[in-house]
Amino acid sequence: MIEFLIKLHPEIAIKSKSVRKRQTLLLERNLKTILLQVDSAVEVSNNYDHLTVRCDNDDPAIQQKLIDRLGCIPGVVAFAEMQSSSFSSLHDIFEQVLVVYAEQLVNKTFSVRVRRSGNHDFSSIEAERYIGGGLNQHVASAKVQLKKPDLVVTLEIKKDLLIMVRKMHPGMGGFPLPSQSDVLSLISGGYDSAVASYLMIRKGLRTHYLFFNLGGAAHEAGVREMAFHIWQRYSLSHKVKFVSVNFAPVVEQILEKIDNGLMGVVLKRMMMRVGSEVAQRLGIKALVTGESIGQVSSQTIANLNVIDRVTDTLILRPLIYQDKQEIIDMARKIGAEDIAKSMPEYCGVISKKPTVNAVLAEVEQTELQFDFSVLEQVINEAKVLDIRTVEYQAEQQAHVVTELAQLPANAIVLDIRAPEETEDKPLTVAGHQVIEMPFFRLSSQFASLDQSQQYYCYCARGVMSRLQAVVLQEQGFTNVAVYRP
Repeated sequence: MIEFLIKLHPEIAIKSKSVRKRQTLLLERNLKTILLQVDSAVEVSNNYDHLTVRCDNDDPAIQQKLIDRLGCIPGVVAFAEMQSSSFSSLHDIFEQVLVVYAEQLVNKTFSVRVRRSGNHDFSSIEAERYIGGGLNQHVASAKVQLKKPDLVVTLEIKKDLLIMVRKMHPGMGGFPLPSQSDVLSLISGGYDSAVASYLMIRKGLRTHYLFFNLGGAAHEAGVREMAFHIWQRYSLSHKVKFVSVNFAPVVEQILEKIDNGLMGVVLKRMMMRVGSEVAQRLGIKALVTGESIGQVSSQTIANLNVIDRVTDTLILRPLIYQDKQEIIDMARKIGAEDIAKSMPEYCGVISKKPTVNAVLAEVEQTELQFDFSVLEQVINEAKVLDIRTVEYQAEQQAHVVTELAQLPANAIVLDIRAPEETEDKPLTVAGHQVIEMPFFRLSSQFASLDQSQQYYCYCARGVMSRLQAVVLQEQGFTNVAVYRP
């Protein structure tokens, strides 16, 4: 049996009884929603101060999938792999503990902590001393240290049952979804908006996505993949929306009618206008951006102040004090770096001498030249999608690409999976060359391939391979199809 003990985020533990109960019930529901997709035998129990996850399956692959999922669920600060067994004596307990902990204790300081209930011929302190002394004797490089040890051997002796912590894992922390509210994150596919979205999810906010399209189908495909990645990895328990707004007409108006130095500020104000209206239509009370003080000209205090004056909607900026390198490091941690660094920069408008000290009256005056009917048009034409329709749309678009289970002679397979997937399960196709080219590099690297050859995109589920094949065809490449073995 696979068993985990789930530790709540400390901020949940200090809440009032009613709030704590609500939070743990949300976490229990989310754990069931996500983990039952891994294995239908998963059972989740709510024990008020902790939760337990059990699965009547000893498959190591299932165990690893559960570990991967538990590490990405908001509200879980840490979780422990547990082992339950019967015992005949205190010495039997020590021998079982030695098997589990011998390797972990090499060159480490440690202490033993025992929680005991039931009738036994030893106390909790006696058990700690006996087991700790035995481990110290059998692992020569280990040393008992009661204060701040490298490793704590945590045991629970419950009547005739020994419950042992085999290994501790860090969790995501934060609050369970959706314990706070809903927010609409302005996502561009870059580092900043991805990390900002993640931080909102971690705080228990169900995060929807709003995308201002400045670069056509290829741009939207990349941004949608980023949003899908963040949702699938960190908020899979809840449905969210992906809203795409064609912002090209707005940019055209700005280029024609707005003073050059104010273009960046006005562009952001137009985005906030549209974002506020979209949020209102969806019943969402706040917007989220990845802005950070001083990172670009539009993100000075003066300019942000002018941008915020355009709407009464709350604008959250979780990265406001973060340095760029800190943001990149966090993007790497959450698995968004590869997608973000491959995302082309669609600036839309570039001012030769952008202002860093915009004056509200001047901005409002120059905006009088803007045709605001364009904003109403792009809002009404916005696409509001379920984030899960990445798969649906791939199915709908499949008719425009050829899919083959058996490849013709000389066909070349493009393995477009993420690097970690190709490393774990390298693809080999007898008689055919396989080129590893992650989906987020296709748009920039496909043209460098020998265009006299026919290429077949491959991914594990066939979803991204179909989407990327469609994008390449829209870019004018006719020598691309899909490999579906």
